[in-house]
Amino acid sequence: MAGHQDASPWVPPSRDLADLETAAHECRGCELWEPATQVVFSSGARSASVMLVGEQPGDQEDRQGEPFIGPAGRVLDDALSAAAIDRGAVYLTNAVKHFRFEQRGKRRIHQKPELRHVNACHPWFDAELEAVQPRVVVALGATAARAVFGRTMKIGESRGRLLDLTQERSAIITSHPSAVLRLRGRGGYDEAFGELVNDLRLAAPYA
Repeated sequence: MAGHQDASPWVPPSRDLADLETAAHECRGCELWEPATQVVFSSGARSASVMLVGEQPGDQEDRQGEPFIGPAGRVLDDALSAAAIDRGAVYLTNAVKHFRFEQRGKRRIHQKPELRHVNACHPWFDAELEAVQPRVVVALGATAARAVFGRTMKIGESRGRLLDLTQERSAIITSHPSAVLRLRGRGGYDEAFGELVNDLRLAAPYA
């Protein structure tokens, strides 16, 4: 596996999600596996019609091995509830499966994954799409949108509507909950949260 540039050598032929998750723990498709505590694969309904895709695990997700359980995850929970979507009925994953961070003293500061990390992890995302077969994919933030569409997408220009991915599958682009969270106490939070809820409501009929 020397000279690899992505996760392909570690992705098994099986499209059983349990097999994929087990294999992901051995992935060495990029360097992010080394400082991370563990791979964070997915959670939620395995036969979901709606797949939510975030950027990467955060600090709490890395420690506990579950996506969207930190502060941004709580914002997402509130938004899903406001959009009348049962979190247990959707499939949650990330474009990049390991936490990228900078160590500052005892704190681990989130670092945005680079394009090469998104590309390296893309075989896992493709395998998840094949396994789950969602009707709608919700890209939470620009990094997720890049993974879903394979190109740069501007959230402001693309949000608020269903976009065609294939004949059978649509996509929605919206803000990442962490971007909404950063506005809390600084003004603009209610508006940003409302926009996230409105975007998620587009997926509600499929969930």
